[in-house]
Amino acid sequence: MEKPLRPTASAAASTAIASGLALLLAVAQVSCGGMAMSNEANNGGPGPQPQLAITRLSSDTLTNPGSQHATEVEPSMFATGSTIVSTFQVGRFFSGGASDIGFATSLDRGNTWNHGLLPGITVLEGGAYNAVSDPAVMFDKAHARWIVVSLAIGNTIQVVVSGSNDAETWDNPVVVSHTPNADKPWLTCDNTSASPFFGHCYVEWDDPNSKGLIWMSASRDGGATWSAAATTVDGATGVGGQPVVQPNGNVIVPILNGDGTKMIAFASVNGGATWSAPVTIAAITDHHVAGGLRTTTLPSAATDATGTVYVVWQDCRFRANCASNDLVLSTSPDGNTWSEPVRIPIDATASTVDHFVPGFAIDPATSGSAAHLALTYYFYSDANCTVSTCALNAGFVSSPDGGNTWSAPITLAGPMSLSWLPNTSSGVMVGDYMASAYSNGQAYPVFSVAQANSGTQFNQAIYTTTSPVAAVRGGQARTAVSHHEPVLSTTSDHPARRFEDLDRDLYPKKPPRK
Repeated sequence: MEKPLRPTASAAASTAIASGLALLLAVAQVSCGGMAMSNEANNGGPGPQPQLAITRLSSDTLTNPGSQHATEVEPSMFATGSTIVSTFQVGRFFSGGASDIGFATSLDRGNTWNHGLLPGITVLEGGAYNAVSDPAVMFDKAHARWIVVSLAIGNTIQVVVSGSNDAETWDNPVVVSHTPNADKPWLTCDNTSASPFFGHCYVEWDDPNSKGLIWMSASRDGGATWSAAATTVDGATGVGGQPVVQPNGNVIVPILNGDGTKMIAFASVNGGATWSAPVTIAAITDHHVAGGLRTTTLPSAATDATGTVYVVWQDCRFRANCASNDLVLSTSPDGNTWSEPVRIPIDATASTVDHFVPGFAIDPATSGSAAHLALTYYFYSDANCTVSTCALNAGFVSSPDGGNTWSAPITLAGPMSLSWLPNTSSGVMVGDYMASAYSNGQAYPVFSVAQANSGTQFNQAIYTTTSPVAAVRGGQARTAVSHHEPVLSTTSDHPARRFEDLDRDLYPKKPPRK
């Protein structure tokens, strides 16, 4: 069974004018007119202003009781050729998950967008589950199939995948996991035609009932069927893994370890038949993000054209007294040996800016010292803000040379008051992750933007830039990475904590009274 696309007007008609005064958003929805982005976020005061025009990809038009409408959070994105697809949660529940998974598709490199809801998962769209969470999207080149993985939540919690031939009409979901519980799935596909495992797709998740036991499953038929789940050889635990595939077919999975103290990685060299014990990428040293915002040190990973694996996460090691987070980068040629983390130089280490929730991508046609990197993230201008004063922004930087130098940061959206965000069991939310993608050599970020509520109704949706973010050119100002920057903090400013997003909670569960 397939659900037809719900089209919107051409997003080419959605433009925004960034100025020193405000960003005016002309929305790509016939039901909504232009809106102005506030210069201040409640009492947070003026913050950095958006510098690029942005386009809304979708909106939450659902009205089911129990959800926090209108909210859209946690976007993923993938592109192949001129087709770009983003998936995200629509209508967030406090208890965990959302009313459904939304998608937005462009067949013309972001000039126009269409959007809809995935069928057959939640009861709102003909399925059997109460809620759904954690979407990620991938293209399987060998089978010409788009695949979305998500976490379906009901009396049982299961990882499911939804497939499509055109990224516009989607099949009902196929169940991947049969473990006692599941959390934080992610997927990748082997899209190198010379690889011995070309056409294999891989899904990772963990089982909170077993202290985050890591599971992997593989498909050889475009996601129609999946292998029996397998653990690493040592039964490792973790959360938030992002598998990537090298051109030789090796699968590398960077992941936060089970107690949140290390970034680790494990691998398969035989098409997912077995999975190695993990190696340590680096210890985790992170600043507790202010304001009760839901976030932790989950990795964002990608590979370049020759197979070098990059992983980015939030970390405070280069800040005195762990006062705020930078985004740091480590690389590996094989998943076994990893470089020491380096700080991506978005701001000076003496600044008060806090950076978190990275969404990282590499142009798949580039590699080595010529690899093009894109990084979308959220940030506070003042890491020491409070619930009432924190002003959330979305930002973007890029590198034209494999991460040796980085562009000046661009503010994409904000400032946003935390009161504009849906609440969850783990804090107010824009998403546990966000994304960037390259389409025909051009970078596109995707991010959640909130504006002032209308009474009890939220006003949060998924956006991208109206045009691709321009690549850094040789004559433009760039900041070089330092490989000898002093480590100023060796411990986090909070106790070790095991991350669970609580999206596995059963229903109903109501938010606390304010």
